[in-house]
Amino acid sequence: MYDTFYNLKKKPFQLNPDPTFFFNSAVHKRALAYLRYGLAQGEGFIVVTGAPGTGKTMLVKELFENIRGEEVVAGLMVTSQVGAEDTLRIIAATFGLSYDGDAKAVLLKNLENFFKLKAREGKRVLLVVDEAQNLPYQSMEELRMLLNFELDGRAIFQVFMLGQDELRLMLQSDNMEQVRQRITATYHLRPLDVEESREYIEHRLLTAGWENDPKFLDEVYEEVHRYTGGVPRRINTVCDRLLLYGFLEEIHEINHDAVALVIHEIEQDSVKQQNAPEVRIEHSSGYSHVSPRADTSYAPPIEGSLEDRLAYLENTVSAMRRGMQKERALLRKAILIQLDLDEIYDDASFDASQQS
Repeated sequence: MYDTFYNLKKKPFQLNPDPTFFFNSAVHKRALAYLRYGLAQGEGFIVVTGAPGTGKTMLVKELFENIRGEEVVAGLMVTSQVGAEDTLRIIAATFGLSYDGDAKAVLLKNLENFFKLKAREGKRVLLVVDEAQNLPYQSMEELRMLLNFELDGRAIFQVFMLGQDELRLMLQSDNMEQVRQRITATYHLRPLDVEESREYIEHRLLTAGWENDPKFLDEVYEEVHRYTGGVPRRINTVCDRLLLYGFLEEIHEINHDAVALVIHEIEQDSVKQQNAPEVRIEHSSGYSHVSPRADTSYAPPIEGSLEDRLAYLENTVSAMRRGMQKERALLRKAILIQLDLDEIYDDASFDASQQS
């Protein structure tokens, strides 16, 4: 794909969080410092919030990379709307403990024994809860109660909670007073500013082996930031599409027009396509797709003036150009679908390796 065309070692803007591409911006550096502070404290809740796509999951993976070899047993829990007992089962499964069919009392005892066993080995148990805004109140209470487990007067379990803005609101509610008392630090991730966005884009490109091919004009960075609001995941989406567009068009300079076209395509993908005459195209590989039918409002004039024949030819050429543009757009979408499937597989492989 485009990584070969531009002599890149790997895709620089994949959506799957890869710690190799971690960008230590001022905001992410500060957030990571809070997580490290939480580790040093060894107790309570550490809360990091931010809008979708601001890099919370990347922080978790960067943290896990940083603590390799340290005396920390870390587990990642991605939450959904689960009840209190199911939360305990998920935690047990995260740390490789028995969970299927066990009663709540058994789950709690197994977790306590596990925490104490690791503490006697000189290790601490850390649970990172991603998408924590989805936790119901009772599940949050179960996490709080787990923090009460101690050995020789010291905490043996702690929780990092990462979530969207709703988590901040949830923690401010009246029934969360006891949870708030166990929070040792909080931090809110903001989007990147214009200069940080440029540094972020170039950091990912350079990490992938970029040697200024394609060249990004200054106007590109400004337009990408304007459209994405400085949200890293949205920046990745736009820049990935830009490189794909450059590859398909065989260009080595990305300018404002390229950004405008890609943004237009992204916006078109998010709205319902207008009804238009269509034709199904069958390929030898068995793949088929629907393509807008060329404008045939002019029948080829067997007889007629030179002006009529020229008008027909001009209309035919115009229709062919539109058809080519549509075909290129469909090709880009087909490639993006395959890339998304590859990233889902890679993400699943990473999660499986963390579980093991």
